[in-house]
Amino acid sequence: MKAIFAATCAVWMVGLSAVGGEQTKNVFADIPYTDGQAGKRKLIDEKHLFVMQVALKPGQQIPQHTANSNVHLLVIEGEVIVTLNGKDTILTKGDILPVAFKTLLGVRNASKENASFINIRSPNPSEMRP
Repeated sequence: MKAIFAATCAVWMVGLSAVGGEQTKNVFADIPYTDGQAGKRKLIDEKHLFVMQVALKPGQQIPQHTANSNVHLLVIEGEVIVTLNGKDTILTKGDILPVAFKTLLGVRNASKENASFINIRSPNPSEMRP
């Protein structure tokens, strides 16, 4: 039930109706897996909200960096290991994890299966002061 609720929330958050030229986007279709490095696609880029989908094949990672906004990570497929300030947390499908602004953050797929997650940032990093 938890996974269904989380997946429904993910689709609701990125499913924009066709208003003003916007088109509906489905996070379960055309997941942006790529060879070599993590795949990404921008889903929402508004003043107070930035949402992107990240896709990691086995062994791929997002190198450690400092969160440039308040972030929530919502896993929609597979399993990832999130490192926050040096501490690992395993997230699986349906898990959502808040990450505070300026937290040291890294994500990796150490499993043998593909993994994808939604990166929700609020406000948009363009609105944050360094």
